[in-house]
Order: sequence, then C-alpha cells, then structure tokens
Amino acid sequence: MGNTRSVRIFTPFTELPFAGHPTIGTAFVLAQLGEITLTGDGTRVVLEEGVGPVPVSIYAKDGDPTGAQLTVALLPEAGPEPPSNDILAAILSLDIEDLLTGPDRPQAFSCGVPYLCIQLRNSDALRRVRINRDLWSRHLENYWAPSVYLFTANSDLDPNRLHTRMFAPSLGVEEDPATGSAAVAVAGYLASRSEMKNGILRRQADQGVEMGRPSLLEIEAEIKDGAITAVRVGGSAIMVCEGSIEIP
Repeated sequence: MGNTRSVRIFTPFTELPFAGHPTIGTAFVLAQLGEITLTGDGTRVVLEEGVGPVPVSIYAKDGDPTGAQLTVALLPEAGPEPPSNDILAAILSLDIEDLLTGPDRPQAFSCGVPYLCIQLRNSDALRRVRINRDLWSRHLENYWAPSVYLFTANSDLDPNRLHTRMFAPSLGVEEDPATGSAAVAVAGYLASRSEMKNGILRRQADQGVEMGRPSLLEIEAEIKDGAITAVRVGGSAIMVCEGSIEIP
C-alpha cells in the first residue's frame, strides 16, 4: 500500500474521475519502469483518483509485469430510466427487435463514470450498430449516462463471454477498443439481475473487435447475501511505445 500514486485521467474533451484502462496501464507502466517494486506474482498498490483510492493488483511472471486488476472505489449505482427502446434502436440504427426487454432491458449504471448498458439480441446486431449523432444529441446528450455500452451474452465465442462495444461522443470518443469503467458498470447491471446470493459472478468481455483492436477484459462482481460487495476488472497489458521529455 506504500506505492500509492496520484492519477489524473483525460479524454479528448474532458477529465474523468475514474477510468479502468488508464488505471491498469499506469500501474503496469510504473512497474515496468521500476517505480513500483514487484513483490512476487501479485503486488498490491493504490492509485488516488477523483473517485477516491483505487486498489490495483499488478500481475507478474519471472519478475516482469504482465497485467493488472483493479477494484472499484465506488460500487455500482443505477441511474434513472433511459429513453424508450424504439428511440434507442433509432439512435443505434437498429430494429427495435434487436434490443432486449423485460429484465434484460437497457439500464444505466455507474462506478464513477455512468454508462447506458444496452443488451442486444446477438453479435450480428452488435456489428450493425451505427450511432445516429443527431438522434443521440436529441435524446442522450443530456441524459444521466450519455455514453453507450452495448453488449450481448450470445457471443459467437462462448455463452459466458460478452461481446461489447462502447461509444462516448460527449467524451470525444467515437468508439473505444477497451473500456474498464464501462465493464464494471455492466458488472453492476448483470449482478443486479443475477439469482446468485453468495459468490463471484465472472464474465469475460471482448471489445474492439469491430475496430480491428480486439481486447479481452476479465470482470468480477462479488455478491454477499444478495448484495454487491466488490467489483473488479483486469487483464493483460503490454508496453506498446515509450518516449522522453526534455526539460530545459
């Protein structure tokens, strides 16, 4: 716990109080640079963010970092009712039948950054999504959760593996290849609907496939006596570039 660092996270349009991949990436890079001393296969650190302290476990093999997992500082919070399915379908350029209803209807959740979680019928519907910016501006731009996290549990790969996409026009992100803060929001969505009373709900989430930048996220929601007590997201990481800044 003595390895705490303060972190600020920015998108092209705004500053965020929390984000998953910058958190995991920061912990990984600090370990890669030797700023954090690894203490075996798992090293616990804490990053201070706008939502508060975010615990992170850094994974390592043979002394080198391989990935990380964070635990959210804020447990999932449900938001207000979203627009109707016919409006959402139009925003997504889909047929209304592509959106699920009943207990699997769209609902907004946040673990520090709100997302409108929309479950689609299958991966084919997910691939066909195109955001209608005019309709998004009219119906979602000022909604509690203007960022949209789309997913289907009927993945082509595995029934327990989600296929996901994320769009956040208000953050300056047309589509994101990997979104940890959205993954923990959907963990809240899934756990709130689960019949599990005690245990850990686990899912894998594929994202970025349509962008040619596939990622795999590991999601966990811990449940005790029917209540969500912890949510975690993590995965592997690699160094893709490095640079230096000269200060006169």
